[in-house]
Amino acid sequence: MSKQEINGVCPFDCPDACGLVLTVENNKVLKVNGNPKHAFTRGTLCPKMVHYEDTIHSPERLQTPLKRVGPKGSGEFVPISWDEAVKTIAQRFKESIEKYGGHSIMPYSYAGTMGLIQKAAAFPLFARLGAVRHNRGICSPAKTYGWQMVMGDTFGTRPQEMSHSDFVILWSLNALATDIHIMYDVNAAKARGAKVWVVDIYNTTTCTQADEVIITKPGTDGALALGILHILERDNLVNRQFIDNYVVGFDELTKEILPQYTPEKVSAITGVPAEQIEKLARAYGMAKAPFIRLGSGLSRYGNGAATVRAITCLPAVVGAYKKLGGGLLSDAKGSFYVNDKIMSWDVHAGKVVPTFPMVKLGEVLTKSEEPIRCLYVYSSNPAITAPDQNLVRRGLAREDLFTVVHERFMTDTAKYADIVLPATSSVEADDIYNSYGHYTSGIGYKAIEPVGESKSNWDTIRLLAKAMGITDPFFDKTALDLIHDLLDQSPNVPDELKTKLFSGEPVEMPVPENYKMNFKTRSRKIEILNPELAEPLPVFTAPHSDTVAHGEFSLINAPDLRILDSSFNERIFDKNKTLMGAWLNPADAASIGVKPGDMVKLYNEQGSLQMPVHIDDGISPKTVVSYGVWWQRYSSDPKHSINALTSSRLTDYAEGSTFYDVKVDITPL
Repeated sequence: MSKQEINGVCPFDCPDACGLVLTVENNKVLKVNGNPKHAFTRGTLCPKMVHYEDTIHSPERLQTPLKRVGPKGSGEFVPISWDEAVKTIAQRFKESIEKYGGHSIMPYSYAGTMGLIQKAAAFPLFARLGAVRHNRGICSPAKTYGWQMVMGDTFGTRPQEMSHSDFVILWSLNALATDIHIMYDVNAAKARGAKVWVVDIYNTTTCTQADEVIITKPGTDGALALGILHILERDNLVNRQFIDNYVVGFDELTKEILPQYTPEKVSAITGVPAEQIEKLARAYGMAKAPFIRLGSGLSRYGNGAATVRAITCLPAVVGAYKKLGGGLLSDAKGSFYVNDKIMSWDVHAGKVVPTFPMVKLGEVLTKSEEPIRCLYVYSSNPAITAPDQNLVRRGLAREDLFTVVHERFMTDTAKYADIVLPATSSVEADDIYNSYGHYTSGIGYKAIEPVGESKSNWDTIRLLAKAMGITDPFFDKTALDLIHDLLDQSPNVPDELKTKLFSGEPVEMPVPENYKMNFKTRSRKIEILNPELAEPLPVFTAPHSDTVAHGEFSLINAPDLRILDSSFNERIFDKNKTLMGAWLNPADAASIGVKPGDMVKLYNEQGSLQMPVHIDDGISPKTVVSYGVWWQRYSSDPKHSINALTSSRLTDYAEGSTFYDVKVDITPL
């Protein structure tokens, strides 16, 4: 095959879903570039995707099915055929269903791919089997819920509007690490004279781009938002006409809640000086078109939804949504356009089945009553990424648990499998993608044939469905057939844009006219007061970690520029370089009695972990930051990784994870 360029889409769990241009020759991807025609990512790629070809053609790719021959977790396998693998899996599933019922089987997956077909590939099969299901709440459902408490199904503000704002807040968002393309619009706003503030829990790299930086104590952002609301109301910096016409509950908030959140009290809660809170509130209230871009980290606390709810009230009281460049973006509403309902569990389920929060995986795998007998894992690596790691691994190590892992690499989870199936990368399968950081969609067509004997998520499920005796013609459809079906059932995508999608071009969807002012709530107004909630008005509650007696340091597991969750660990990093570690500020390091390179033990009620010390002036007092979710082979601890210290406690609403709501003690080794 001669050299050619093929458009694609980044498949990973990032808000941007970048447009790609793949240079392909002789069934090999030679180079991956950004697509300059993409309306938001504009041809720029993050450091992880610049060499995606190294992942696609990694020597560590799994290329044949494997059967376990050693102890679980040992990684000892022998190659087998696909025929033997599928027959073995189908036999074990059938035996389990016959003996224990469909609820003895469970699929587990998340966002190893964000494609609408491959991400949900297992749902149609396992729904028919009556399997146990989990919510997909490991990332930020509390963030979504917090927005919906106030705004219902209202569209988030287009990020490109930020370029017209005169005051931008990047709140809990290290954009240079996790959302780099938004900096184009941030810089465009700055060029027009806008001021940019960053609110975070330590000095991230993005703080270097800000005019002002606010550093809060972890888990206290909701109190800061209520303090800003207090000052806006006190100083008459609210838009009373907008409130009277479009907002429900501001008067109740003013009378019942805001008097409790004076600058002095909020300062005591957040650690932010009262005068800095005053300055931020005045700047926000006096701006012509303020814009807030909200990250996800602040939602991963026990009070996560309440925090997002309080922040979401800010644009309402200043009337930001009526102004070009004003508003708030939590997440974009891509599902309004490309409808993936045909892949959903409920469409294919014959009955209601038990559902559990996916952050409770360890508890589910170790329960004695009606235990899970068969586990099917794809697009996820829970032995590393799930909270309460010690309990998760204990469950995966059960000899009576039949585990199948469909993967590209021998991950820590795959090492616990009875059968490992080789998976394709995104460029070896067809799929369609929505972004959740802007309103652009794209189709990624198969650019090369599968590496080795690897198969896509959907093609593997089709084989298993046939082996299980399921004759529904739905499983005769290819991924490309399903993409056509999805778009046929997506009336909000105009026909001319469907044609453009099928051509392989990225497509920016047109937001509805006056979309920011079309409030999709019960009252058709912004609902600061929501009587259907246990707390009808926004309030601040302390994060869980502030209510326990032990743990001197807040532990923050921040993103690493080189990896995304546990993806890209296959790059074979040099262990002599800085990988896993504990970053402390100089004063805290001195109080512990450690210097750079010294080993320390971090520990709490969940477990313990050994790490080398790094010193950084930007780390907040009584905070320890560790970057990245590293495979065990890259861990600084011989037995554990970072999630040995996290718990499966849930957020206040939506059954989300509380990865950041963690306290640890630290001792030198």
